[in-house]
Amino acid sequence: MRFREKRITRTSIINLTPMVDVLFLILLFFLVTSNFIEQPNIKLELPSTKYASASKIEERVLVISQDGKLFFQEELIERKDLLPILKKAFSKQDDKTLVLKADKNVPYGVIIDIMDAAKGAGLRKIVAPTILEPEKHPKPK
Repeated sequence: MRFREKRITRTSIINLTPMVDVLFLILLFFLVTSNFIEQPNIKLELPSTKYASASKIEERVLVISQDGKLFFQEELIERKDLLPILKKAFSKQDDKTLVLKADKNVPYGVIIDIMDAAKGAGLRKIVAPTILEPEKHPKPK
């Protein structure tokens, strides 16, 4: 009588559950410890709107604080130096869009002066971010 030996074959199965757990924990760690981009040391109260859409352009930012100080890319600048600074900053840019963040209490004349300087620097578009107001519709019962 001939008996055949049974060969035991082992197949390796990689369990992915611990790896997914570790990746989730790493992602959670980075979300909790990350810093959100804000303009530090400049307190602004942006005007609010009901119907405007959110903007994602944050490359070239000009901030006008409530007391009229100008900050271009987080550096304090004088109003007389604005035109040459804008020309230099946008000279090699294809997208000539300026993000203008102004406090809602800044006088309208100051905003117009800044927009005029931007137009003189050759900028094609000025984006003014706002804060969306929550809808004030009564809830149906």
